[in-house]
Amino acid sequence: MAEKDEEAPTIAEDLVVTKYKMASEITNRVVKELLPKCVEGASVVEICDHGDKRLAEETAKVFKKEKEVKKGIAFPTCLSVNHCICHNSPLKSEPDSQLKNGDLVKLDLGCHIDGFIAVVAHSLVVGASKDNKITGRKADVILAAYQACEIALRLVKPGAENDVVSDHIGKVADEFKCKPVEGMLSHQLVRNQIDGEKTIILNPNENQKKEHKKCEFAIHEVYAVDVLVSTGEGKGREADVRTTVYKKKDLVYNLKMKTSRAFFSDVDKRFGTMPFTLRACDDEKKAKMGVIECVKHELLQPFPVLWEREGEFVAQFKFTVLLMPNGPMKITGLPLETEWYESEFSIKDEAIKSMLSTSTSRKTAKKKKKKAEKAMLDNAQPTADNGEDDGDDA
Repeated sequence: MAEKDEEAPTIAEDLVVTKYKMASEITNRVVKELLPKCVEGASVVEICDHGDKRLAEETAKVFKKEKEVKKGIAFPTCLSVNHCICHNSPLKSEPDSQLKNGDLVKLDLGCHIDGFIAVVAHSLVVGASKDNKITGRKADVILAAYQACEIALRLVKPGAENDVVSDHIGKVADEFKCKPVEGMLSHQLVRNQIDGEKTIILNPNENQKKEHKKCEFAIHEVYAVDVLVSTGEGKGREADVRTTVYKKKDLVYNLKMKTSRAFFSDVDKRFGTMPFTLRACDDEKKAKMGVIECVKHELLQPFPVLWEREGEFVAQFKFTVLLMPNGPMKITGLPLETEWYESEFSIKDEAIKSMLSTSTSRKTAKKKKKKAEKAMLDNAQPTADNGEDDGDDA
């Protein structure tokens, strides 16, 4: 992959920061649009399809004149319900499912501008409101995941180590009698690559502890911090559900089947190295055929649908953060209506309570950058502001 071999541009450049912010505004706007669609009787495939259409529409509006600037979906819209952990993005050609009142819904999606990626995930319970508060294990796991995300935001900073983040996420989950999902990874983001080298691992088992590389976060790095917490044992497993999300790998193989070659050529041209869903292909039937040989010869990496045990619940929150010289800048992630959820548990650990009480606002010295951002945004003709708060909310 050429992008890896060359010195990739970083957020040390104002222009790169601006592109990340543009991607984040679109990502936040789209997930915010999807939340009110998660109502009783809503079609899962229709919500996923709508999310992808909106990401494509919004990214198409920017950098129209600069044909060399690629942009689009960086992670297709996934909607995973209750004990389904992640990566559920169903096809139109297969049986659909509808949301029910009380379902715990996880939305996961992202886009990129010129290869600079912004992703987000958010959880909610269908029907929850200030007048219809959620209690019990659904409330426990949502609050655990959200507070664990908040603690991670305060720990992912230059000079800090990844295993400290993992440990604290586990401590927060423990306070709510929940567990982070074993082995799930948060990745460093680099241009055109959603799964960079440095990672944060959740709830590692003994083998994973030995194999997972410890690392230190550095200034001008970008991370997608992904927190998944379960009311159960926290072990993901595959079931008899079709994998629909894939990503092209940096390997070469001469495919034998004509259908496979046509499918892979289309993937390479339209999605590059970004994850995609088979639903985005013009002919789902041919895509389902073509993908088999591609996966067999490791040209594509599958993102399988993972499940907790039935009867358990999994919550997910994900944010994108830029490690700037004047502090971490959270650019994606929506606040949770915490007053809609009531748990019998709360955080008792004084050290964690103290950390959560600290502000995540950054010391600002923005005048110099505002000029460059304004010129770039005017030139790119982005869509209207979505109310994203530049990462200063806790």
